[in-house]
Amino acid sequence: MNRDLTGKRPHFRPEKRHSNPYRVLLWITLIAAGVWLFLQLQVGQVEPFFMPTPTPTRMSESYNMEAETLFNAGDLEGAISAYQEATRVDPNNTHAWAELARIQTYSSSLLSTDSERLERLNEATYSIDQAATLNPDEGYIHAIRSLVLDWYAANLLITPEQRRTALTDAEGAAVRALQLDPENALALAFYAEILVDQQKWAQAEEYIAQADSLGQSHMDIHRVYGYVWESLGQYRLAIEEYKKAAEINPNMTFLYIFIGRNFRSLEVHNRALEYFERAVNINQQLGIEDPVPYIEIAKTYSREGEFFVAALNAEKALEFNPYSANTYGQLGIIYTKARNYEGAQPVLKCAVLGCTADENEIAQDILGQGVEVQGLPLTSGTVAFYYVQYGSVLAALSRPNQNFCPEALDVLDEVRATFPEDPILISIIEENEAICRLVQDDVGPSG
Repeated sequence: MNRDLTGKRPHFRPEKRHSNPYRVLLWITLIAAGVWLFLQLQVGQVEPFFMPTPTPTRMSESYNMEAETLFNAGDLEGAISAYQEATRVDPNNTHAWAELARIQTYSSSLLSTDSERLERLNEATYSIDQAATLNPDEGYIHAIRSLVLDWYAANLLITPEQRRTALTDAEGAAVRALQLDPENALALAFYAEILVDQQKWAQAEEYIAQADSLGQSHMDIHRVYGYVWESLGQYRLAIEEYKKAAEINPNMTFLYIFIGRNFRSLEVHNRALEYFERAVNINQQLGIEDPVPYIEIAKTYSREGEFFVAALNAEKALEFNPYSANTYGQLGIIYTKARNYEGAQPVLKCAVLGCTADENEIAQDILGQGVEVQGLPLTSGTVAFYYVQYGSVLAALSRPNQNFCPEALDVLDEVRATFPEDPILISIIEENEAICRLVQDDVGPSG
């Protein structure tokens, strides 16, 4: 018999084991780590597992690329928003600050009133100051600063002293840019633009020719060259330069506005309308409701005596921006030229004195509701609304039984006080004062 089957029953007893100190240490460490993790979860220092990850933050450079794309497409407002986001994500991004200032400056030309343009130029000044503070030795930044300050100096709402200071600072920025880089074509071009505004035309021609000779394909060099020629009354040469600028940046609607205005100065109205309509088409493609091209179209038709079509375009501009007092003034001029004095009077009141929503009849007709409008301050750019139109219209409408002369004379007195040395304005004021004296004589001393 097999002893393996009949022998003693085997015994299975565990051997005596000694505790392992390393294993004990491991357990103590794991327990301590668990307690620490629990405490950190309680105070919020550690996120629980399987929580959704946060949305990744866009890099500043991504916004820069988006802004450049929008700018090239002609969407200046979109480009401004993208550059503003770039500076928010990275406040030290000097490129974004400088480009933001540049586009804010350009976009001011597409705004309807001096006050809107001044506000935008103040924003541009802030942006370029940020760039210059961050990098005071960058020639491109100083070149853009000269552009911003020069356009700021052209605004009609600033004082003569502010204008002189801005032009001096603009010239200083251009000079500094050229000290840092003598072949900075943009600085040369912007310096030429400043010299035009200082009425130094010969020097302006010299600097813009020097900028052009460097052979850099840049929209602004040709834009400024166009501006130099335009200031000299060389409208055909100006048009050619503006066209070259538009070939480089074909979606910049303000370039087509400049071309159209120069054609209008040449009284080639059909070509002027063609370029204004190009601006309209670009805006329609981008979904931008810009009243400026419609105002220019209205002015052009008005010069041709096509007052009905002119009024339709001015009303379209008003539909886009019913708060712009300038548009009411332009519409009032069209009505006046069409001898629609009754229609012109309430529209011009909105432009000059402002009007409440209840008084705003034209907005009620176009929009179905009234809109409150703030009147325009009296400047050389708005004086026509005051004296030729509002003062003259009120005087012309005055009758013994409906006398608007007291209000007309108040407006005309304001014009006289503001422009006492202008003989043309004074003669117009005197003509209307004579009309009002005749009305007063008919009314008689009893009123």
